Amino acid sequence: MKSYSERITALAGIFQASELVDQVGREGHCDPYASHSSLFSLLQVNAKDVEAVYDGLEGVQLGLEALVRELTAKTTRNIRVAQYSIQLLQLEAKLRKAPAKLAIIAKGIAEVEQRQGHFAFDHPNSIARFADIYINSVGSLGSRIMVKGESIHLNNPDNANLIRALLLAGIRSAMLWHQCGGSRWQIIFGRNKILKEVKVQMSRI
Repeated sequence: MKSYSERITALAGIFQASELVDQVGREGHCDPYASHSSLFSLLQVNAKDVEAVYDGLEGVQLGLEALVRELTAKTTRNIRVAQYSIQLLQLEAKLRKAPAKLAIIAKGIAEVEQRQGHFAFDHPNSIARFADIYINSVGSLGSRIMVKGESIHLNNPDNANLIRALLLAGIRSAMLWHQCGGSRWQIIFGRNKILKEVKVQMSRI
């Protein structure tokens, strides 16, 4: 049984992916360290624990900060980040019922891992492959996440690939959240408990 602490780390992973997607859509770029950690998580299929999926708690610092903002602030909340996070949870729930789509993801991730000697996981070629995996699996489930932002950024092919790769990372975190016993009801009714654990984790960074 996974611990509550691990559950919240996975939740931070979801919010981090959403935060990064929003940054790319609005600004055409995103936090490089957080992006590196989120993409890193896609290849961690045999990690010893949830923290290791992100290469340590530092890897989800942006997500922890986003959680604090969304759970406490009234005037500075980012509704887009919250919406993307909810939609990622909904997509992951659909994906669990589609074994053929899960197989596409597993096969694609394995191919990216095999090519690590040629392209790092955050190389544009690998990001493009992650984007293809997203399109061929999650993107065909019938529910699309409509990313908002500036058209000049959204229409850039490299940005479009990065957004899809980050959404795939968000799905990965949503899978972890579910595996750790997480549910949408806990987010709705357990805000204070979540916030307390987030602050504990932030104090460890």
